[in-house]
Amino acid sequence: MKKKLALLLAAVMVIGMLVGCGGNTATTDTPAEATAAPAEGDTAAATSDLQVDVFYYDFSDVYISSVRAAMDEQLKAMGIEPKNWDAAGSQPTQTDQVKTAITAGSDLLIVNIVETSTSDPAKDIVEAARAADIPVIFFNREVADNEVINSYEKCAFVGTNAPDAGHMQGEMIGEYLLANYDAVDLNGDGTISYVLFKGQEGNAEAEARTQYAVEDANALLTEAGKPELAYYDSAASTKYLVDTAGKWSAQAANDYMVTLLGSYNEDNNNMVELIICNNDGMAEGAISALQNVGYNNGEGTTIIPVFGVDATDSAKALIKAGNMTGSIKQDAVGMATTINALVQNVMDGAELMANTDQFVVDSDVAKIRVPYQMYDGTTEE
Repeated sequence: MKKKLALLLAAVMVIGMLVGCGGNTATTDTPAEATAAPAEGDTAAATSDLQVDVFYYDFSDVYISSVRAAMDEQLKAMGIEPKNWDAAGSQPTQTDQVKTAITAGSDLLIVNIVETSTSDPAKDIVEAARAADIPVIFFNREVADNEVINSYEKCAFVGTNAPDAGHMQGEMIGEYLLANYDAVDLNGDGTISYVLFKGQEGNAEAEARTQYAVEDANALLTEAGKPELAYYDSAASTKYLVDTAGKWSAQAANDYMVTLLGSYNEDNNNMVELIICNNDGMAEGAISALQNVGYNNGEGTTIIPVFGVDATDSAKALIKAGNMTGSIKQDAVGMATTINALVQNVMDGAELMANTDQFVVDSDVAKIRVPYQMYDGTTEE
């Protein structure tokens, strides 16, 4: 009888806590099971009273969606029902969401910052967190100014080392071209014509990928006696096409590619022979445009090499089908696991960066780096 009464009281307390979370429900993602009490004997469903708010820059981003799925699964296994917030690409929206969460009693802020070209929004969030004595973990989209992270002992960043993806992509491109040069050189002029789709101006990852993918590929080509890559439009002032909305979107790359193919094609003897993308979403958009005019449709069709970053499930399927050439894996599960190691520290009352010896941590700032990996369909996932 006492056991049943205790379970009933626990269920009432859980429901009360969840109802009391409040917030802007129009911009949050609150799963239905958040209102369900744990079943008797279900230790995995044991609940924590830690209120964790996770702020995503845009739910529509394919990679971020995979991180969110991994985060939700892992946090629930820890007994935490996260409250997820979608900024939909708007920094003012996200800043307001953070303030709302703090007012509602958040115990931990996990922030995928929207604006990366300036450190001011991140600084504002850190100051708000410090005033409320709440830990804040930034992730994925790097706060470039280390002073912002160092300004608060309960602040950290979990992400990648931005240049690594560019270096790996450049190496992958260079090696592929050296092994397949004549097949890729469709017009036989001895030079590979390329287009590069950039995700966002000012974003550390986008800047590094844009720079090093081409630089490192060129280094391998010239070392082997081949000419450097030639941007498809020699008169262009910048050697990339950027998503002006900063969303790294498939639609932006598709729109660019559809327009480009109207003038640059095999009939005009100036076909783009290589496509480099800052992420897999843009790679998929470019491939869709190619497929609509007969390229990259599998065996028996001409394949224009397309390289991306993230190794999302949909990109891996395209690679295995032979419609995409390669990607650089940004480990969504690994990202979530690393973040949640810090969440566990908060749950345990430990310092935010405690127990992180197994991770790659910067020496001068509380930043943890999750490593990238090359993916070409033959490597282990």
